[in-house]
Amino acid sequence: MRVMVTGGAGFIGSVLVDRLLAEGLEVDVVDDLSTGSLANLASARAQRTRRFSFQRLDIRSPAVIDLVSHRRPEIIFHLAAQADVRISVARPAFDAEVNILGSLHVFQGALAAKTKKIVFASSGGTIYGAPENPPVRENHPQHPLSPYGVAKQTVGDYLHYYREIHGLEYTALALANVFGPRQDPHGEAGVVAIFAAKLLAKERATIYGDGDQTRDFVFVDDVVDAFVRASDKGGGLLLNIGTGIETSVQELYDAMARATKCSAPARSAPARVGELQRSALDPGRAAIHLGWKPWTSLDDGIARTLEWFRT
Repeated sequence: MRVMVTGGAGFIGSVLVDRLLAEGLEVDVVDDLSTGSLANLASARAQRTRRFSFQRLDIRSPAVIDLVSHRRPEIIFHLAAQADVRISVARPAFDAEVNILGSLHVFQGALAAKTKKIVFASSGGTIYGAPENPPVRENHPQHPLSPYGVAKQTVGDYLHYYREIHGLEYTALALANVFGPRQDPHGEAGVVAIFAAKLLAKERATIYGDGDQTRDFVFVDDVVDAFVRASDKGGGLLLNIGTGIETSVQELYDAMARATKCSAPARSAPARVGELQRSALDPGRAAIHLGWKPWTSLDDGIARTLEWFRT
């Protein structure tokens, strides 16, 4: 089977690529390397196999349609995105070009290629807005509070259209706060990676606000397993991929400080405008339709992430 991973040189995408190759699939990666890195694909490229190919291409380019049509993947794992909420607020048109127009290019190519299914990386942390009582289920109203969240919601609506009108199957995975090896410590959403880099360098990390804001931290290997399971399950559904557990930023820092034997408290800074106070996703529907559940504890995930940063 030939599959395509857009955004395959990124943090989550590259781990997915390694998993797909390990399972014997032919994998085409499309990435413009704006945030991804060829270093993330070192393992895939070192295999020197004809089952792997890489195309450096911006999904905003109509050339993506021709590429998908030519390569004819049976399944497309669509992870390519502009993923920085702050950039989406400052440049909403740019965010829409990448996340909406770019997605449409991928979907039009899928139609031409007679692709069987799209597995889409949505955002459980933004499409539901500011839920009052996490963990939220998929039937929670979608009232996103950022252009990034609006774009992810819109792409989900387009997928419904392509399925109903053109017969293109899909599953949308609403991801919680994914963390693990290969995450960029300079990124907007990678607080685990940011803390890891600071603590291992013996530098003081910063906590914005009172530290009581909560997030649902899910390990990258668990998330990749959900993508693989969704390749033939969960048709036409939005599925939350998280742990359902709220962990405060302060609790996260304390756990990572213990793991690195750091006794220094984090530096305090004013809360960032627009930051959600609480966030967690109920993964019950994914358990039913994918047979999926997270298996990596926060402490184990932190240990594996720190080990990767050390090496």
